[in-house]
Amino acid sequence: MNPDYRLELLTSSLDGRIREVTEYQVNIDNFRLAIEAIGDDPELVGFREQLEDLLQSSRLEQRKAQVMLDVIRKQVEL
Repeated sequence: MNPDYRLELLTSSLDGRIREVTEYQVNIDNFRLAIEAIGDDPELVGFREQLEDLLQSSRLEQRKAQVMLDVIRKQVEL
């Protein structure tokens, strides 16, 4: 395997994973703030539940993306 090409691929992947983790964080912050804004509004109970599901899902997906980011970083640092 060409080491320069491998490093180029890893570096490109690194940038993408950093963006992915950041995008999940933006969504997590937005969902959390929206849930706070809704409070106990009875008319928005269903919407709040949707946001809570999205928040939970985004947190899990961010954790997965963070694992991959960490793995790529370790390989780039070799």
